[in-house]
Amino acid sequence: MSRIKAIIQSSIAVKEHILSNEDMINTIETISELVVAAFNNGHRLYLCGNGGSAADAQHIAAELSGRFYINRKALPAEALHCNSSYLTAIANDYSFEVIYSRLVEGILLPGDILMGFSTSGNSVNIIKAFESARLKNITTIGFTGDTGGALKALSDYLVNIPAKDTPRIQESHIMVGHIICELVEKKLFN
Repeated sequence: MSRIKAIIQSSIAVKEHILSNEDMINTIETISELVVAAFNNGHRLYLCGNGGSAADAQHIAAELSGRFYINRKALPAEALHCNSSYLTAIANDYSFEVIYSRLVEGILLPGDILMGFSTSGNSVNIIKAFESARLKNITTIGFTGDTGGALKALSDYLVNIPAKDTPRIQESHIMVGHIICELVEKKLFN
């Protein structure tokens, strides 16, 4: 029982750090405004990650393309890893490091937004995707852990959760993602 309580308390502590960080709160608000502006201007939101972070990316894309609280039209949000034939072909024929950058090169357009999830901030395939996005004038939003890793320098906007423990980081990524979904939905469909 004491271990369970310690895990819950650890999760709460991370969220309290976020709550008290005005810069982080402002960044979350800015990101929601950027996503709204992109959608209003006919652009799309693409998301990517690995493992649990891929699941987080897909989760947020589903909330936006499906619905969050409001019954409304679908929003143009898509997780880049959902085509398993593409992923396995590119990983096999080229390398796993370029699975996202090739999609960025092939389908993202200037004005689109790329949101990448990497708890370390050092996932090479996310880094390469952000590098490709920079070349195409695509806004990048990094979701990372404490330091931001290499994604810090490549992110136009960074949500670097103040934690080093992967589960606590991912729990907070979903929390922030849900906040963004709610704000975007309310701003577009209030």
